[in-house]
Amino acid sequence: MKNLKLLAFFLLFAGNVNAKEYHISVNGNNNNEGSALKPFRTINHAAQVADAGDVITVHAGTYRERIDPARGGESDAKRIVYRAAPGEKVEIKGSEVITGWKREKNGTWKVTIPNSYFGDYNPYKDSVNGDWFDKRGRIHHTGEVFLNGKSLYEKETMELVINPVPNTKIKDTEGSTYTWYCESDDNFTTIWANFRKFNPNNELVEISTRPTVFYPSKPGINYITISGFHVSQAATQWGAPTAEQVGMIATHWNKGWIIENNVISDSKCSGITLGKERGTGHNTWTADKENVNRDGNIHYIEVTFNVLRNGWNKENIGSHIVRNNTIFNCEQTGICGSMGAAFCIIENNHIYNIWTKRQFSGAEIGGIKFHAAIDTQIRKNRIHDCGRGLWLDWMTQGTRVSGNLFYGNDMEDIFLEVNHGPFIVDNNILLSAVSIRTQSEGGAYLHNLVAGAVHMWPDLNRFTPYFLPHSTNMAALTTIISGDDRFYNNIFIGKSHKTSAESKFKYGLEGYNDAKLPVWMNGNAYYNGAKPSDKDVNFTIDPAFDPKLKLVEDGKDVYLQIAFNQNIYDQKLKMITTEMLGKAKIPKARFDNPDGTALKIDTDYFGKKRSEIDPSVGPFENPGKGELKLKVW
Repeated sequence: MKNLKLLAFFLLFAGNVNAKEYHISVNGNNNNEGSALKPFRTINHAAQVADAGDVITVHAGTYRERIDPARGGESDAKRIVYRAAPGEKVEIKGSEVITGWKREKNGTWKVTIPNSYFGDYNPYKDSVNGDWFDKRGRIHHTGEVFLNGKSLYEKETMELVINPVPNTKIKDTEGSTYTWYCESDDNFTTIWANFRKFNPNNELVEISTRPTVFYPSKPGINYITISGFHVSQAATQWGAPTAEQVGMIATHWNKGWIIENNVISDSKCSGITLGKERGTGHNTWTADKENVNRDGNIHYIEVTFNVLRNGWNKENIGSHIVRNNTIFNCEQTGICGSMGAAFCIIENNHIYNIWTKRQFSGAEIGGIKFHAAIDTQIRKNRIHDCGRGLWLDWMTQGTRVSGNLFYGNDMEDIFLEVNHGPFIVDNNILLSAVSIRTQSEGGAYLHNLVAGAVHMWPDLNRFTPYFLPHSTNMAALTTIISGDDRFYNNIFIGKSHKTSAESKFKYGLEGYNDAKLPVWMNGNAYYNGAKPSDKDVNFTIDPAFDPKLKLVEDGKDVYLQIAFNQNIYDQKLKMITTEMLGKAKIPKARFDNPDGTALKIDTDYFGKKRSEIDPSVGPFENPGKGELKLKVW
């Protein structure tokens, strides 16, 4: 594999005969020429001189800077590549080390910093805010304090720093007693922090100082690759879909980026954003003081039309690839994007511990949160221990969610909000207490393992857009009536003994008994209390059979223990194709590939070929009989 990567890099570099390679080292100097022997000191310096086809190789060390590329590439074959030197650990941080702490009491220490230290942005004066943000009645600064790489919990009073109260409603109860508080005047910023048993002057203490790490200050910076870095600790702002969205790595309304093989962690809000720019609206609902009676729905529709007038189409925007990244400890999203996430591929990412501190809330939180993920492919990701796993909101059309592993998400694995389809959810493993919440229509749910509840409901109050197939050309707007969904060849597993909190959940598809539009259900299997809809046909059910599901994490590997009984093999199923699925009712569009060609669900979760004449139910083709242990990551 390593040799193949080196060969691919050689071919890329060799194909650009005039390309240059610039080297960066913590021991370099920006007055150097940028060669391997005379490297630059900062990545951003190279970003100002690099041109299409060039490669920026960054050598081992920690770089505390913001990269603002002056130019991008010209095409997928002639891009600008930012990469960590092979085999070397390169950290890029949005923070600075702070020393000189003075002891107060009860484990609390204090430091006073001149405001001039922060330059033109002070995260301890700026607070998190924006459309659909819930501050829970207090201020949350965009800054953060870190002790040996772990973020502390900001508090609204000094008393809660000196005498911290453990938060027993979150997993990190012990961590919640490490706290901080700040005050700023015209000249100084003072931070108090409770480090408990630690002396901060003997430990690594950092504070976030930059609003982002890698972000071009203007659109039009296309075809950039960011590969192999450890990116962390930026003071990012809330990324509402009606706002300029700036994560630690952010594309800024551009096209053709590749973000791969990175470790991305500890963003105040979002890790990666594939979002819109400011000119088409910035927190338009919050800023609309003259029309306070209008709701956020109207504001987002206005922003959508603004974006269309600003050239939102496949030729100009999106088509990013985000792959093989590990993303964790972000308090809004691992990846988010409003309209800029269209035509993208999101694959093989490990996303976890998103929204775990629970200091604030809002309607834009999840492992992945996309608006208008048109023709976007979300596949083979592992998403767990997030509030929400995957949230696809508004204008999900031509989207495919395939072969992903979801578990431990305490709200739900997948939430589909006010979309008209067509979209496909296939070959996924959904193990959280709630697997699917859908306030949408025009979906196809195929060959999934669904071990949590399924909740469907209409929305007759919001008019949301739909498009001509495989484009951003808007066709019209309408409400969600409910229904027009297809469920083929899925396994549903219930809980025969529910807790009181789970008593409202419905396992299986009986919630679709109330669907207003037609639904199609065939070839599904129901176990351990999961129930079919009265619209279901050709299903198998065994209310008493318990598949004994268990997920086992063993280092970097994940195994699924599951049992199958005989009747799962007795079902006669059909290969699922574009022809079988028909068209989504509202947009009158087929369930097909992004290029418009017909599709077949002819491979399983592992990529194994399915039988053409009698495929297996669920995400695994012919997995074996009895109790099995399958490596699923």
